[in-house]
Amino acid sequence: MFDLLFSLFVTTILVSLGYFFGRRAEIKHFNNLVKREATMNKLPAMASRIPPGDGEYDQYLVSGSVVIANDYFKSFVAGLRNIFGGKVRTYETLLDRARREAVLRMKEKAQALGAEAVFNVKYEASNISGQYNKRLPVIEVHAYGTALKKQF
Repeated sequence: MFDLLFSLFVTTILVSLGYFFGRRAEIKHFNNLVKREATMNKLPAMASRIPPGDGEYDQYLVSGSVVIANDYFKSFVAGLRNIFGGKVRTYETLLDRARREAVLRMKEKAQALGAEAVFNVKYEASNISGQYNKRLPVIEVHAYGTALKKQF
């Protein structure tokens, strides 16, 4: 009986630590994203296939990609959600963070080229952790588009 209680106690402590440190890392990443997005808002990125404005532009392909893994606590909660059904919000935040990070990396590359805008922005996401094993979900999001730089 003591061994069972001890195992339950250790499991509870480990899950709690996983939640605390995973949540802390996620909040830190979201705060970092907000700061970087505030500085990169002056460089528009749009899904339109037609370049904005008139004029002659040099066009460059720019891209940004990121690989992000979920933490153990969120994977545990997502497993419970899969049993009962419903939205898996833990994966939604994972995808949101990955998409925003990929767009920021793409915009940073466009800014380094001296671009004024990025158009025809596309996204691709893939699960790179495998589907049928017990590893944590790891996704890659790739954002790419065409950067426009005014010709002189």
